Amino acid sequence: MAAEISIGPSPARRDALARRIRLLVAATITYNVIEAVAAITAGTIASSTALIGFGLDSVVEVSSAAAVAWQFSARDRAVREVREKVTLRIIAVSFFALAAYVAVDAVRALAGTGEAEPSVPGIVLAALSLLVMPFLSAAQRRAGRELGSASAVADSKQTLLCTYLSAVLLAGLILNATVGWAWADPIAALVIAAVAVKEGRDAWQGKGCCAPAPAPSGDAGGCCG
Repeated sequence: MAAEISIGPSPARRDALARRIRLLVAATITYNVIEAVAAITAGTIASSTALIGFGLDSVVEVSSAAAVAWQFSARDRAVREVREKVTLRIIAVSFFALAAYVAVDAVRALAGTGEAEPSVPGIVLAALSLLVMPFLSAAQRRAGRELGSASAVADSKQTLLCTYLSAVLLAGLILNATVGWAWADPIAALVIAAVAVKEGRDAWQGKGCCAPAPAPSGDAGGCCG
C-alpha cells in the first residue's frame, strides 16, 4: 500500500548526512591516531600489554574509519552505494582482527606473562576515551541510519566497541594499581572479543542499519540491528 512506502531522505538531506559522516569519520581517525601513539608509548613505558593492546585497537579503528572515509569521498550517491559492500567487508575483517588480538592478549595476561606497572597516563587516556568515543559513535550511528548506510552504522559500532575497551582498560588499570586484581581486565576483554566477533559477522552480512529502503524492493537499506 502507498501508505507503507517510505521515500527516505531528500537528495539535499542525503548530501548533508554524507558530509556529516565525512566530518565524523575524520574526527574519529584524528583522535584514534593520537590515542594509538599515546597508548602504545604509555604501555611500553609501563610494560602494560593492556595499554599496548588498546593502542593497537585504535589502529584497527583507524582502518575501519578510513574505509568509510573512502566510501564517502565519492560525491555521487551511486558510487557510494557500489563501495558499500567493500567497505563492510573491510570493517568486518577489522572486527575479526580486533577480536583475535584482544582474545590472545587476554589469554596471555591470564597466563601471567608479566605484571604491568601502574600508569597514570594510561588511566587519563582511558577516561578521556570514555568521554569522546560515545559521542562520536552515537552521532555517526544516527547519521548512518537516517542515510541508510550499513557501513557507517557498522563503523559507529566499532567506535562504540572502543568505548567498551576504554572502560575495561580503565577498570583494569585502576584495579591493578589499587587492589592488585590483575585478572579483571583479561576476563572482561574476552567478553568484548566475543562481542567483536558478533559485530564483525553483522557487518559482513550488512546488518545494523534501520533507515528506510530507498526503493520499494527494500534491497538497499532494509537491515535493522
